[in-house]
Amino acid sequence: MIPNWILQRSTLTPEQVAVSFEGQSWTYKEINDLALRYASKLEALGIKAHDRVAIFATSTPQIIFMICGCMHLQCEMVLLNLRLSKTELAYQIQDSEAVAILVEDELLNKLPETASPIHSFSKVSDVSAIAFTPTDEWDENDTMTIMYTSGTTGFPKGVRQTVGNHVSSATSSLYNTGLVEDDTWLCTVPLFHISGFSMLCKCLLHGVRLELLKKFDVEKVVDFLVDGTVTRMSVVAFTLERILTELEHRDAYVSDKFQTMLAGGGPVPIDYLKRAIKRHIQISQTYGMTETSSQTATLSSKDALRKIGSAGKPLFFNQIRIENAKATFEQGEILIRGKHVTPGYVGRFSDKPSQQDGWLHSGDIGYFDDEGYLFVVDRRSDLIISGGENIYPAEIENVLTSHPSVREVGVCGVEDDKWGQVPNAFVVLNNNVEVNELLVYCKEHLAGYKVPNKIYIVDELPRNGSNKLLRRKLKELI
Repeated sequence: MIPNWILQRSTLTPEQVAVSFEGQSWTYKEINDLALRYASKLEALGIKAHDRVAIFATSTPQIIFMICGCMHLQCEMVLLNLRLSKTELAYQIQDSEAVAILVEDELLNKLPETASPIHSFSKVSDVSAIAFTPTDEWDENDTMTIMYTSGTTGFPKGVRQTVGNHVSSATSSLYNTGLVEDDTWLCTVPLFHISGFSMLCKCLLHGVRLELLKKFDVEKVVDFLVDGTVTRMSVVAFTLERILTELEHRDAYVSDKFQTMLAGGGPVPIDYLKRAIKRHIQISQTYGMTETSSQTATLSSKDALRKIGSAGKPLFFNQIRIENAKATFEQGEILIRGKHVTPGYVGRFSDKPSQQDGWLHSGDIGYFDDEGYLFVVDRRSDLIISGGENIYPAEIENVLTSHPSVREVGVCGVEDDKWGQVPNAFVVLNNNVEVNELLVYCKEHLAGYKVPNKIYIVDELPRNGSNKLLRRKLKELI
C-alpha cells in the first residue's frame, strides 16, 4: 500500500505552493481541500470508487482539481487528447467503457454526439457536496490513469498506468534530477499527455511547485526562464528550437536559478545543443513512452555533446536490455523492465500482454555502446514523430482507404524543418478524385497533426515478394 499522495503532501507541507497559473497560486492544503470537495460532488453525481471516468479539458488549475478529486475517489481516469477528431474521441470513450465524461464547459461541442453521460465542470461545481471520507492508502496495483497511444494496427491502445507505475517513475526521476522543494517545474505540455501528467506526479510526490501554462507560449516561457521564476522544464526539439530563437532574438540568457531541461520526443539536433549551451541551458535528453509512465533512460547534461544521439542510461530502478545482443554496439529491440512498466491495456487490447517474460518489448531498435549508453536507432520503424506527437501510418491509411475513390494507401514520415517530421500519403485510386477532397476527408476524421502534409497520386505502391507494403521505399516516389 502507498499513502494517499494528496493527503500525505498536504500534511507534510501544507503551506508550500503547489500550483501557479496566470498570477494565482494554490498551496498543497488548498489543493487537498478542493480535491475533497470535487470528490464529494462526483460521488453525489453517482460516480463511485474505482469507476472509470474520461476527462476532456485544457491545462488549467480546474483539471488539476478534478484529477485530484478523482484520485481521492480512486477513479480510473481516461485522459482524452484535445486534438482528436470526434470520430477518434468516440472510439476511445467507447473502447475504455468510461461510465462518465468530465468535460470543461468550453469543450462540450467538441465531444461526439454518442458521448454519454456528460458532466461539465460547471455542473460538477454546482452539485451539492455530500459527506465524503478519503482512504488514507492506495493500492499500488490500482489503475490510476489510462492514456491512448497509437497502435500499429491503426487502432489506439488504452494503456493502463497504476499508482505504483507513477510512483516508480517519479521516484526514479528524483534520483536523476535531484529535485528539491525550492524547485519549480514549468509545464507547457498538455496534462493529458504522459509528459504533462508525470510532471504533476513529480510535484505531488516531491512537494515542488508546478508553474502551469494553458499552452506553449514562447514569450511567457522565455520570461520565466530569464527572470528565474522556474528551475526545470520539459521540452521536445520543436519547442526547444522556438525557445532558443526567442532567447537569441532578445540576446538573453536563462537565469542562474534554472537547472535542467528534459528533452524527449526524439533526438535533439546537435545544433540545438550547441545553441542551448550558449544560452546557459543544460539539456538532459530522455527516452520513454506511455507504456513506461514517462522516463526510462536519461542522458545527463554533462554528456549531451560527448554522447550526441544517446538516450543516456537507465534510471535507477529501471532495467533495459537489447534483445539477442551478444556484444556492445549490436542492435536489437529495446526491452524494458521495472515497476514503471504498464501491466496491460483496456478494451480491444485488454487480452494483449504488455510484457513477455517480464520485459516490455518497446518496438524500438537500439544498442548500448562500450560505456553503457543507450542509442535508439529507430523509434518503431514506421512511427512518425511530428512536433513531439506520435503518429502511426496505419491510422491515416485506415481513414484514406475508407474513401470510396481510394484503392491503396501508404503513409510515411518526411523530414520537416519546423515539426521534425510530417506525414505524407501515397494513394492509388479507384476513381478520379481531387487531392483537396482527400485532404478535407482526412480533416473530418483525424486530429489536425495527423492530416497528411501532402498527398501524392501514384500508379502503384512498393511491395515485397509477399505483397507487404515497403514504407521505407515510399519516399522514392516523391
